Amino acid sequence: MTHDQAPGRNCPLHYRYRPHDFAVPASACCEVLYVVGGLYGNVPALHRVVDLFERERGDKRLVFSGDFHWFDVDAQAFAQIQRGVLPFEATRGNVETELAAPASRDNEDAGCGCGYPDWVGDAVVERSNRILKRLRGTARGVPGACRELAMLPMWRRIDVGARRVAIVHGDAQSLSGWGFAQETLHEGARRQTALQWFEQAQVDLFASSHTCVPVFQGFDAGGRVDAVFAPLVLNNGAAGMPNLAGAREGLLTRIATHPFEGPQRRFGLQRGGLHLDAIAIDYDDVAWRRSFLAQWPAGSDAHASYWSRISEGTDHTIDDALRIEVAPIDA
Repeated sequence: MTHDQAPGRNCPLHYRYRPHDFAVPASACCEVLYVVGGLYGNVPALHRVVDLFERERGDKRLVFSGDFHWFDVDAQAFAQIQRGVLPFEATRGNVETELAAPASRDNEDAGCGCGYPDWVGDAVVERSNRILKRLRGTARGVPGACRELAMLPMWRRIDVGARRVAIVHGDAQSLSGWGFAQETLHEGARRQTALQWFEQAQVDLFASSHTCVPVFQGFDAGGRVDAVFAPLVLNNGAAGMPNLAGAREGLLTRIATHPFEGPQRRFGLQRGGLHLDAIAIDYDDVAWRRSFLAQWPAGSDAHASYWSRISEGTDHTIDDALRIEVAPIDA
């Protein structure tokens, strides 16, 4: 087995789809779309997302775009996340896909299904595989949970105003793809590949998460007929963990025909009649840290991989996250 075929690094065939698959009529259209990727079992963050969404006016939709489970190995917390997410629209992430796998054919080759790239160390990958295995035991103890997760789609197509939006967990080719990672999109060749995905998918926006680091990446309109609206990747990073330096709060992606009303907007831009924003999920941080430690105390796998970020935040800045060819609107 090669390094990229190891559990936690490989990409199972059933995770894959084609950019052309998105070139279909939208299943819905709205004025306000929330895309919430990477909730990671954070119950206080779930409550805050719903609170923010309920304050929105107009025709609105909320989509949890995968990995809403992860740290919630306590059965009560797991059930709270399941009950809180599924009344809204949701797609599967790699976590939900692996939890939904029948007990008769556990996919040990996939591990956690994260598809980790080379820049992620082997110790992190191995810990994630063990986290998933423990979480699978919790999921199977919650009646009907795995069956509900298995029924979720891998992606959605929703229009906001006149713009075509594809909602994915990973990238345009895989549920666990890293093609929309901040690190990947630093490379010119990888940005060119992503631009080709837009042409094949016939969409204006890809909203994703999976990679845990936020990035709003714009592309040169080039020869597109609709040069007013150059393609954009909107990756919210993580809804259930800190994302930006100096702040212990999650982020969600808001795509809307009117501006956000509130102090939670962290960065974004206006383009083609849309407001495209990263909105802070300012959850109860004290309650979340207490809950996390109760489930993953010092010495546990999740504590080793994530406690530093949860307790201290990150060093990522808005300049790291907002990379577009037009000037952002004032914060």
